[in-house]
Amino acid sequence: MDAGTGGTLRQHPEDFRVEELPAYPLSGEGDHLFIQVEKRGHTTAHVLRELGTQLGVRDRDVGVAGLKDRHAVTTQWLSLPARYEDRLGQFALEGVQVVQVTRHTNKLGLGHLRGNRFVVRVRGAPGQAEPAARLLEQLRLRGVPNYFGPQRFGLGGLNAEEGLRVVRGESRVRDPRVRRFLTTALQSVVFNAFVSLRLERGVFDALLRGDMAKKHDTGGVFQVEDAAAESARAARGEVSATGTLFGKKVRSLGGDAGELEQAALGALGLSPEMFLSRKGDRRLTRVFLDEASVQPEEDGYTLAFVLPRGSFATSVLREIMKTQVDTPDAVDSEPEDEGVSA
Repeated sequence: MDAGTGGTLRQHPEDFRVEELPAYPLSGEGDHLFIQVEKRGHTTAHVLRELGTQLGVRDRDVGVAGLKDRHAVTTQWLSLPARYEDRLGQFALEGVQVVQVTRHTNKLGLGHLRGNRFVVRVRGAPGQAEPAARLLEQLRLRGVPNYFGPQRFGLGGLNAEEGLRVVRGESRVRDPRVRRFLTTALQSVVFNAFVSLRLERGVFDALLRGDMAKKHDTGGVFQVEDAAAESARAARGEVSATGTLFGKKVRSLGGDAGELEQAALGALGLSPEMFLSRKGDRRLTRVFLDEASVQPEEDGYTLAFVLPRGSFATSVLREIMKTQVDTPDAVDSEPEDEGVSA
């Protein structure tokens, strides 16, 4: 790939826009009120708390598909029981606007979204729109490394570090829910290491014997036996490798892929048995962009693209800018998505 464009992000909330894309059409009728809100300067959790307090809605009755960043302009759907519709006019919160209201037959659940549309302004990179367009096209064809973003690991990676102590039996944390959360952060570190090793060894867009590959059209997962034949399909973007989020319900990889996986574990002094408190899952090692474009700006450029649910915009920005783009308090995707039940 070309050298990165450099530049800076998030100088203003409007520089980072996220629009949640629903997983299904809303019917317009039913027992659940669906509210599309645009917010800036607030976390999703804060908006939900205010909504509950002002309207008298119990936490368990509010539905949300995912969490969105405080340092951005974000649009997403929330759901409430329809009986609260008459109270909705009472809701007021600076920086939050109700865009539209409709109804649907079921409550909005975590992960109930197709993906997110991002519009990101990169400043401090004059004349870099053309290089950005070339890099974006390469990502569109080859795929984007499906790294977990920094918010998975906590400020300075502290969640993942404590997760390491949890699985080693060295942590003083006793709350089972918190221990599971910390172990999930460590799962994500191992997954990211596995993706990095595939990139380093030139098999990011190829498949190895023993890989568990996923079909992008149907979602079917299968074990790779003929690496050469399946790598040809991977090169066409039909299938991709998955990485293991270790737990009691998922098997480790075998063959050449298993050796790579063991290297990712071994670098941290870990073994699959340390994750038996989690169910486990599989996660794609790469995802593909949709509706990707670059718009030149006087001092840089604006990127627009759509990513599937569970993927992080920082993975795209890192590959194009080749600079540090991660901020631990920035949320650009859903932590309760693919693999999070692991």
